Amino acid sequence: MSEPEPPFEDQAVENEPVRERPTRRRWGGRAAKVVRPILVDRVTRDHQQSDAEFKRRRIVVAITLVVGATLLGLSFSTEQGEQAFYPLTIGLAATWVIGSLVSGPLHLGHIKFGGALRRPIISPILVGLLLAGIFAGGGLVFRMVPFLSRLAEDVIGYARYGILPVVLVITIMNGIAEELFFRGALFAGIGVRHPVVISTVLYTLVTVGSGNVVLVFAAALLGTVVALERRASGGVLGPILTHITWSTTMLFVLPIIF
Repeated sequence: MSEPEPPFEDQAVENEPVRERPTRRRWGGRAAKVVRPILVDRVTRDHQQSDAEFKRRRIVVAITLVVGATLLGLSFSTEQGEQAFYPLTIGLAATWVIGSLVSGPLHLGHIKFGGALRRPIISPILVGLLLAGIFAGGGLVFRMVPFLSRLAEDVIGYARYGILPVVLVITIMNGIAEELFFRGALFAGIGVRHPVVISTVLYTLVTVGSGNVVLVFAAALLGTVVALERRASGGVLGPILTHITWSTTMLFVLPIIF
């Protein structure tokens, strides 16, 4: 992945420069000092592509989206513990990664913290742990509702009856791959108009292919948070760290709850 030098950072080549926007009212406190840089404030960045490159990115993204959604549906159509699950999910991750890299340049991003531009590392991990805590609390509620408990068990079963080290690697691999595509290539291909909303809606719709309402809800919530991180930092590092922190924590926590 190519990476420009600070202070300029890409908003994934949305074809017009984006400057840090002043807010009408700043809210303070220690929590705000962590939340604002990672989810709200936007760093100054100015990275553009030609119209031809932008159009090419959109075409590649559209093709990748169709292929990836198909593979996702196929992977969740397998029985829990079935060996076909592994090559399908690996193929899905490969699809997201290849589509992302072919579409055009991707960037890691920066956040403004402590008066300087820094790579988003600690804050996204904390956000991922917070999300995991929220989902764990939701899991305690879900297990009391038979319908929701069965849906959650359908997902957890792939870890419960699978080879845990392999499932862990696949979980991390798919988390990285999804962020490279949905908050990298696809987010960039949307342009400057409502990329957070559109990328989250598309991410959620693709997850519908899993046939599981619980996963669709999780995609909507997670997708919103990582899309805000992407908009704030101009890159995929923050979303990747939040996603894999959340997903790996859930991998170990949910089987205990259910």
